Amino acid sequence: MPKRKYYRKIYPRELLISQGKKRYFFLILKTLRVFVFLILAFFIFSASLFIYYAKDFPRPEIFTERQLAQSTKIYDRTGKILLYEIYGEEKRTVVPLSAIPDSLKNAAVAAEDANFYHHFGIDLKGLARAILSDLKIGKPVYGGSTIPQQLIRSTFLTTEKTAERKTREIVLALELDRRYSKDQILEWYLNQVPFGRNAYGVEAASQVYFKKSVSEISLSEAATLTALIKAPSYYSLKENIQDLSDRKNYVLDRMESLGFITNTEAEQAKKEVINFADIIQPIKAPHFVLYIKEYLESKYGENFLKEKGLKVFTSLDWDSQQAAEKAVETGAKNNEKYRAYNTSLVAINPKNGEVLAMVGSKDYFGKPYPEGCVPGKNCLFEPNPNVALLGRQPGSAFKPFVYATAFLKGYDDQYVVTDELTNFGSWGGKDYIPQNYDGKFRGPVTLRQALAQSLNVPSVKVLLNLADSEQIFRSGGEPDSIKTAENLGITTLKPPYGPSIVLGGWEVKLLDMVSAYGVFAEDGLKVSPVFVIKIEDSEGNIIEENYKDQQRVLDSEVARLINNILSDNAARAPIFGLRSPMYFDQYEVAAKTGTTEGYKDGWIIGYTPSIVAGVWVGNNDSSLMQKEPGIVLAGPIWRDFMNSALLKLPKENFQKPATKTIPTAPSS
Repeated sequence: MPKRKYYRKIYPRELLISQGKKRYFFLILKTLRVFVFLILAFFIFSASLFIYYAKDFPRPEIFTERQLAQSTKIYDRTGKILLYEIYGEEKRTVVPLSAIPDSLKNAAVAAEDANFYHHFGIDLKGLARAILSDLKIGKPVYGGSTIPQQLIRSTFLTTEKTAERKTREIVLALELDRRYSKDQILEWYLNQVPFGRNAYGVEAASQVYFKKSVSEISLSEAATLTALIKAPSYYSLKENIQDLSDRKNYVLDRMESLGFITNTEAEQAKKEVINFADIIQPIKAPHFVLYIKEYLESKYGENFLKEKGLKVFTSLDWDSQQAAEKAVETGAKNNEKYRAYNTSLVAINPKNGEVLAMVGSKDYFGKPYPEGCVPGKNCLFEPNPNVALLGRQPGSAFKPFVYATAFLKGYDDQYVVTDELTNFGSWGGKDYIPQNYDGKFRGPVTLRQALAQSLNVPSVKVLLNLADSEQIFRSGGEPDSIKTAENLGITTLKPPYGPSIVLGGWEVKLLDMVSAYGVFAEDGLKVSPVFVIKIEDSEGNIIEENYKDQQRVLDSEVARLINNILSDNAARAPIFGLRSPMYFDQYEVAAKTGTTEGYKDGWIIGYTPSIVAGVWVGNNDSSLMQKEPGIVLAGPIWRDFMNSALLKLPKENFQKPATKTIPTAPSS
C-alpha cells in the first residue's frame, strides 16, 4: 500500500506563514542593504565634498592681513567730478580679544550667533530655519549664518547667493571651527567686520563713532556698535539714528535673555542716547549721492562695492547742482522771515529723464531746528531727510493733470465755466465750499483763464463735471484724472478720492511731479527719472548702461495745449502780474505754482523743452508758514536757478497746438 502524503493536508496554514516570514525577512534585509548603501554613499560624497573645498584652506594669518580692495567711485555725468567714494579707505586697527570688553563680545554673540560657543561652525537649527524660509518665498534670502560663516564669507567669498557658494561657506566654516579656538575666531571676526563710515573692526569703529578706544566703551555703546553690524551703511547714517536705537535695544534684549546682563543693566543702557562723534565725509551733492549709493547697495551689495572698483557715471550736472544749491541756500535764508525753514529742488532733462540736480534740503550738514527738537516729530528743519522723495501736498500744482484729462475728453481751452461761490455738497461729513486765493469770484471764465490764474472753484467744476463726474467720486471708483496723473508718473495717490484732489489735497513727491511735468515738456512722451548713465568695472568694461526709451502716455495735442496755457503770460497776469518770477523776456517758459491749504507747502514747477525744475518750500514737521503763496516762497528760488540753467541751454519754444486759438499777449 502506498504511503499517504500528509504534508498537503496537515500543515498548509503553518507552511504559508513560514514562507511569508521568509519573504518579509528578505525584504527587510534588501531594504537595509539599500539604506546602508545610501548612508555610505552620502558619507563618501560628504567626505569628498569636504576634501575638495577644504584642501586649499587659506592660512590663518590672512584674517589679520590688510585686504587689497578697490573702492567704488561715484562721478558726475562727465566723469571728472568725484562726488563720493564708497569704502575708499579701510580704517582698521587690529586689537587682541583681551582688549575688547566682555560687553561687546557678548553683544556680538547674542545678536549674531547665540549658539557660537556650542556649535561646531554651523548652527543646524538656524540653517534649517533659513532653508525653510527660503523655500517659502522661493529665493535665497535668509542666511542663517554663524560667526564662522560670516567670517569666511567676508574674507574669502562673495555675497552671491548660490548653492555652491553656500556649500563652500559651510565646509570652510566647519574646518575653521575645527582648527581654531572659539576665542581666536571671535577675535578675527571682531577685527574684520565693517561698521560703516569706512571703519573696519571694533577699534576703528569705536574711534570713528565715539572718539575713544574700544576698551573704554560703555554697555550702551557696545550694543550700538553691535547693532551696526547688521547693516552698517544704513545704520551709520544720522537720519536713521532712530532705527539704530531700535536695533541697539534689540541687542540689549538678546543679551538679557541669554543671561549676559541683568534687566536693570539693559534698561539703563536703553536710556542712554546715541551720540555719534561728528565726522565730515568728503561728499558732494549728498542727497543725490546717497540715493545712488542706496541703489548700488541694493543691486550689487556692500562687499562688491568696496572691493571691485566700480566707476559710476551719474546723470548729475555739476554746474546745475551748484546753481541749485546756491539758489536754495539764498532763498531758504530769505524765507525764514515767512516761517519757512526748508527747501528742496529737483531738475531733470525731459528728453531723456536724466536728473541734473537734486537738493534734498537746504543744508545736509546743518543742524536740526529749533535746537533740541525731536527729528520726525517737531523739527521745523531736518537736514538729512531728502524731501524730494517724501510725500507732500502739491496744492494747485496738481491742476494740470485734471485739465489735461478734460482736454482728452474733447473740451478745449475756450470752454467757459463760472467762477462763483459754490457748495459742492457734503464730503466727509462736511460741506465743501472752496475759495479762491484772493477770496474773489470772477464769473464766467475760460478753461485757459481758470488754469493760468489757478482759480479753485472752476477747477473743482472741471474735475467733477468735465474731466470726471461727481458720481465716480461718490461711488469710490478711480477717476480718469487720477489715471492721467499716474500715467504721467505720479506714484503716491491713494483712495478714497474727493474733489479737493484737484487743489492738491493728496501727497506727491517732488521728484515725481518734476518728472510728470516733463511729459508735458516732451509733447506727451515719458521717460522715468534716470540717475545712473553707466557703470564700469575696474577694467573699464561697461556692466550697466541706461537705455530707457520714451513712451507715449499723453496725446501730443493735449500736452501742447497745457504748455501753451502755462506759458501764457497774459492769461496769468490778472493774478500774478506781467513781470512775475515765471516770466522770462527771451525764453518761452511754462510754469505752475501751488500752495496747500493752511499754507503748509509752497510749490512751483516750471519748464522749457530742455529742462524741468521744481521747488518745494515748507517745514519738515508741516508747521504752518506765514500766509504767502508758492509764487512768493518758492518762486524766487526757482527763478534764481532757471536764470543760471537757461544760459547753458538752447532757446527752444514749445510746439503750438494745431487747432487752438492762441491769444496775443499784451505789451508789458
